[in-house]
Amino acid sequence: MAPEIDKYLKAVVDKGGSDLHLKVDEPPVIRVQGGLLRLKEYELFKPDDVKELVFPIMTEEQKERFKRELEFDISYELENIARFRMNIFLQRGRVGAAVRVIPLKVKTINEWGLPDILKEIALYSQGFALVTGPTGVGKSTTLAAMIEEINLKDKRHIITIEDPIEYVFEDKKSIIEQRAIGVDTSSFDEALKRVVRQNPDVIVVGEMRDRETISLALNAAEMGALVFATLHTPDAPQTVDRIVDVFDPEHQHQIRLQFASTIRAVVSQTLLRRSDGSGRIAAFEILIGTKGVANAIREGKVEQIYNMIKSSGKFGMKLLDDSLKELYLRGVVDYEEALSKASNPKIFESSLARG
Repeated sequence: MAPEIDKYLKAVVDKGGSDLHLKVDEPPVIRVQGGLLRLKEYELFKPDDVKELVFPIMTEEQKERFKRELEFDISYELENIARFRMNIFLQRGRVGAAVRVIPLKVKTINEWGLPDILKEIALYSQGFALVTGPTGVGKSTTLAAMIEEINLKDKRHIITIEDPIEYVFEDKKSIIEQRAIGVDTSSFDEALKRVVRQNPDVIVVGEMRDRETISLALNAAEMGALVFATLHTPDAPQTVDRIVDVFDPEHQHQIRLQFASTIRAVVSQTLLRRSDGSGRIAAFEILIGTKGVANAIREGKVEQIYNMIKSSGKFGMKLLDDSLKELYLRGVVDYEEALSKASNPKIFESSLARG
């Protein structure tokens, strides 16, 4: 007999939603094209309903971990429909859940219509490349497309470290090993300490959450692997600042040197509603780790990075606001939507006024 939660998961997929929220005293709530929609055809959840939905799909070990930590991430799959990343948590003493829909098929950079420069970044031989942006803007999707580009084009040993595993890859030219925190390894830190002994060409860190993870990721890139990771920062300059500032002042100079010597790219993204109502589309800022960028990081002159991106289109760099401007001028997004995502709204407005 199928778990009761399956009907709600099928509903969010059938309605084209990206997320499902399960909350006591509410019906199921889904996110469609960025907005929330209550599924009023279902009854409100009673105090124990959400717990009774999610506990049957958890192992005994996962239940014990949830009881200890009070929140927990798991992945779940409906065969031939979709995979799901679930965050299960307590709110006001009751179990709640936030569920993200993960397509079964890993789409390519071309299939998503992502910038071609991502193909070049994916095939770098070594270094550190970051995909950044707020929660829910498709960082995991972009990163998965880049890993699939490697998988299709090159023979490499790829190791992913995730919490939980989202997209599931099939080996093509590459071999891909996916390790889940709490299932295959105890933590990001423990996995990264040992990953270099596993002969990787490419290491994928699902999320850099703390100082130790960032330090170990930088070390792996310095030792010759191509390291991909995600970070919740809105643009390239703030990404550099976040990586350096997470360390104590006495260590920041060394981190700047490490980051400057390994940085290959920072891909920052956001999502916008399409003007025709057909869904959402991503806008990107691209920083490439040129010698000039490396020098600015090494010398602590992060404020120079904005102008470097602006003047370095020949290297594939692009400011987020220029990406937003292109989408608006093509009629893909409305003016207000583009303006709401702009890094500098006043400069964005004036650039359009100048034509």
